[in-house]
Amino acid sequence: MRFPRSWFADKHVVVLGLAKSGLAAAKLLRRLGAHVTVNDQKPEERIPAEEKRLLAEWGVQCVWGGHPPGLITPDVDLVVKNPGIPYAIAPVQDACRLGIPVVTEVELGWQWTSSPVIGITGSNGKTTTTTLIGEILRQAGQKVHVVGNIGQVMSEVAFDSRPDETLVVELSSFQLMGTVEFRPKVAVLTNVYPAHLDYHQTMDAYVAAKCKLFANQQATDAAVLNADQELSHRIAPQLPSRVYWFSLRGPVAAGIYVEEDQIYWQPQEGPRERLFSRADVAIKGEHNLANLLAAAAAALIYGIPSEAIRAVAQSFMGVEHRLEFVREVAGVAYYNDSKATNTTAAMTALRSFPEGVTWIAGGLDRGISFDDMIPTVRQHVRRVIAYGQTREQIVSMCRQAGVEQCFTVEDVEEAVRLAHRLTPAGEVVLLSPACASWDLYRSFEERGHIFKQAVHKL
Repeated sequence: MRFPRSWFADKHVVVLGLAKSGLAAAKLLRRLGAHVTVNDQKPEERIPAEEKRLLAEWGVQCVWGGHPPGLITPDVDLVVKNPGIPYAIAPVQDACRLGIPVVTEVELGWQWTSSPVIGITGSNGKTTTTTLIGEILRQAGQKVHVVGNIGQVMSEVAFDSRPDETLVVELSSFQLMGTVEFRPKVAVLTNVYPAHLDYHQTMDAYVAAKCKLFANQQATDAAVLNADQELSHRIAPQLPSRVYWFSLRGPVAAGIYVEEDQIYWQPQEGPRERLFSRADVAIKGEHNLANLLAAAAAALIYGIPSEAIRAVAQSFMGVEHRLEFVREVAGVAYYNDSKATNTTAAMTALRSFPEGVTWIAGGLDRGISFDDMIPTVRQHVRRVIAYGQTREQIVSMCRQAGVEQCFTVEDVEEAVRLAHRLTPAGEVVLLSPACASWDLYRSFEERGHIFKQAVHKL
């Protein structure tokens, strides 16, 4: 049940963590008449001047430089938490002890949008799948906002969204943990692999966070699951919604699949429909074909004609930082896959190239093992250039895999220069770090941009 818009008038709300989502949440809450306090651990001098100006213009109280005792008092009605803030910090624990609801900005946006929602989550592929769904709906003439963990945050568009528009929402496990009543009309789970276990602690907790995507669905809603993952088959019987599948390996009971290089749609009732062939797909990589299948299934369930899906399949070339072709230099192709922040994503990227890859990898040390990469590295990597906190672990793993050319450098720029000297024409240089960026860079986007700038300087 959604709150009436009048509920927030004169309510006291604390927004924990500014960033993009906190700023949007504060603006929406003030438009709804709430009294808002924004709290961020950064000192005031590190808060951008434009953000401070906007908060002052909206009449928001600000508390900078940490989370002081007494921030959460019994007269607080709601806490809106930045997705990346742990639940273990004192203000969140205080709110829970006092029985004050703690939600993320996505739940806030859901409460106030009048638009139907398509939600997408997964360990890998969710940004590409989200982008593809948005492109397919636009191709069909729909009015679409692509929001969430990509582009605009949900509460930024929620207040003014209309019933004749669709919100296509990319959702992380962090965002989903803070949802209460969020209910997408179509919910897509691309895949689940071990990730963010430093935050969730256990794989079961991580899976449970992902599955909150389906928690409030009803029989009239739909779920899209990956038939090629065993975990999906354990999840499916528990879901309240209609289940559809996507598969690279052959026919499914209901959904979309590949058979003999043709892509088919099998409705829950009636004959199958051929949609297009594998040769029609513009984007590179088996993983991206899986993303396209998931997006196509969601669009077909939503009532989009297959012609729109076919047109996007033939033209869509990918998303920035996701196996993105940068340029060719002296016969060597350079690819930016900075979004590959775990070993599964990096292995998927490496498998997109038959052999002869100069692999640039490394980043934040989260204490994970890289040993699961050995078979893939053995088959696809000609040389490795590792940087960051994990460089020694990555080099050690590559040596176990039989890679003879192993190098360590300080950063991505140095890695690009060395790759340029070492890689012969006809081979590929791939940045696919298998690690988060935060040891050296503010985000995977910054890391990817620095890689591309270095390539363009060659």
